[in-house]
Amino acid sequence: MAQDYDEMRPDVAEASDANLKSLQTMNAPDARNVAADLDYADETDGVTLPGADLSGEELVIAVIPQGEDEFTCAECFLVRHRSQIARVKGSLRYCRDCES
Repeated sequence: MAQDYDEMRPDVAEASDANLKSLQTMNAPDARNVAADLDYADETDGVTLPGADLSGEELVIAVIPQGEDEFTCAECFLVRHRSQIARVKGSLRYCRDCES
């Protein structure tokens, strides 16, 4: 008797039917509920609008001074290790990434 290897096994077929039936009976949200939830989330995410007064806000950032073995690239303005120097033009230094 020939065996059809592409045919789904009976135990797997029953399990997938049971999973499908359980998914269909779940309370799935419809498109209107999802749209309402998205609109509500957009209104309450705390984004400030352009022109808002941010004078009361304060940023706290620890500034680490440039080390003796570092330089600032004159093109991308990133602080790099001196081993990344590709070109020096006067007092300006350029990194390998900008020169390639």
